[in-house]
Amino acid sequence: MGKLQFNTSKILKLQNVLKSKIDLENQDMDLAVLVEKMQSYIKVKGAVQIGPLIQQTRTFVNEEEELDMEIILMLQCNHFINSVEKPYSMESVLRVTDCMYCRYMGPEEQLKIAYDKINVEAFENDIELEGESYTVFVDENEEEGTIVADVFVPKKNS
Repeated sequence: MGKLQFNTSKILKLQNVLKSKIDLENQDMDLAVLVEKMQSYIKVKGAVQIGPLIQQTRTFVNEEEELDMEIILMLQCNHFINSVEKPYSMESVLRVTDCMYCRYMGPEEQLKIAYDKINVEAFENDIELEGESYTVFVDENEEEGTIVADVFVPKKNS
């Protein structure tokens, strides 16, 4: 049975973050393979992954005036990796303040409910949101087919 925990103001703080932008044009892309490649890269560079996978999703209007999306996968490391090669980038500290937050516990295919909860709360309380979200995949129970995920959506600064 799914559960939601909600908060109107949380801070997301990540350290030593390895980032990889997903090529949404590539139809053969396998998310699990991309994450494994990132984990291998971290090991090759002499670092250790700390914490779970984080996914940043950003929507924007592109040059053709069409709605577009960008997805960036992120993994935290135990130390900063110098001289990171493409397709990766590294950020020592990623701090996203004043986020609406929802912890989701339930089937992965219903994770959208957490985003819906944040959007409904923002709508009802006249809160403008940025066009991005951060999803931290905290835990997964393959046996039950459930996940625990923390969703952070930054508020627009007024």
